[in-house]
Amino acid sequence: MYIESAGEVWMRLVFVHGIGGPRECDRELADWKRALAAGMSVGGHTRMARELERPGGAVECVFAYYGDLFRRPQAQGAGSGPLDDEEARILVDLLAELVDVLAAEHEQNAGPTGHKRGGDDYEAGRRLLEHARAEAAPRPQAQGSMSLVRRALNVATTLLSWQPWGGAAQWAAPKLMVRDLAQVSRYLARVEHDKAGVGLDRRIRARVTEAVGDGPAVVVAHSLGTIVALEALHELRAAVPLFVTLGSPLAMRTVVRPKLVPQPPGTPHGLACWLNFWDRDDVIAVRPILERDFTVNAAAVGPDSRRVDSDGIWVHSAVKYLAQPGVAAPIAEALPQTGHHRGRG
Repeated sequence: MYIESAGEVWMRLVFVHGIGGPRECDRELADWKRALAAGMSVGGHTRMARELERPGGAVECVFAYYGDLFRRPQAQGAGSGPLDDEEARILVDLLAELVDVLAAEHEQNAGPTGHKRGGDDYEAGRRLLEHARAEAAPRPQAQGSMSLVRRALNVATTLLSWQPWGGAAQWAAPKLMVRDLAQVSRYLARVEHDKAGVGLDRRIRARVTEAVGDGPAVVVAHSLGTIVALEALHELRAAVPLFVTLGSPLAMRTVVRPKLVPQPPGTPHGLACWLNFWDRDDVIAVRPILERDFTVNAAAVGPDSRRVDSDGIWVHSAVKYLAQPGVAAPIAEALPQTGHHRGRG
């Protein structure tokens, strides 16, 4: 965890990252703050933007880092370490649902670049996605983790060969894609216990609960971090005036939603507002309208899903979301609330 501490502050701002490799927390925090400040400025919240970037400013920013918990000394192959059977099955199911959604969108939209049905480019994309679907499909015979990981690599290889999707993805190689997505499966499998018997998912959530503390806090989570943060907030009684989810896979109905804790999926007790932002070109936020899948809390608060449109070929990036005025404005409005003193850091 990385904290920029201040004296008199308005509200603690907690960032929760998603999948990916090792991170330099101070640099990443600076990048997220810079993007958020840019979005605030465009949205007319220039004073808050300046305060956010001012050293020792009134906003105490915390970057809840948990990526180091995924490191395993015996990691080989795809870089995720030797997955057990359940982790590998979740990984393949995750890719299968992604392929199903991409195939449906390809059919509905005649391809991501507007190719007409029946055209060569459209047909090539349809055949490739059908091939990926067949690679991800369940096998009649039982398969161990190594076979499942090979299937996942085959699906990733096929997807990354598809233009323009492959060209838009952040992964330079199928092994990197599988390594990063395996973080989702390892979290949801809820195993990998340490010497004290604490599972990987609990250790990851502990980083977020420590960052939020006793509250109040504004929590902004991205990608896998939206799963982690949601479950952590269910375990806390801290007041959270605003919870923001960016590029979230929370409503993936085959893999993520059925494995969330607690069930049925709902809104944490302490939330006063939950805004869920999605981009139609975000390949991770494949089922973006969370209202259909999450119940409201006792205060009748539930997710409010809002679409944004970013430029560029890879829009899943947290900083692209944060730079959107529509994302930054409600964060700017939520931060300058009851002042208090924080000296942790």
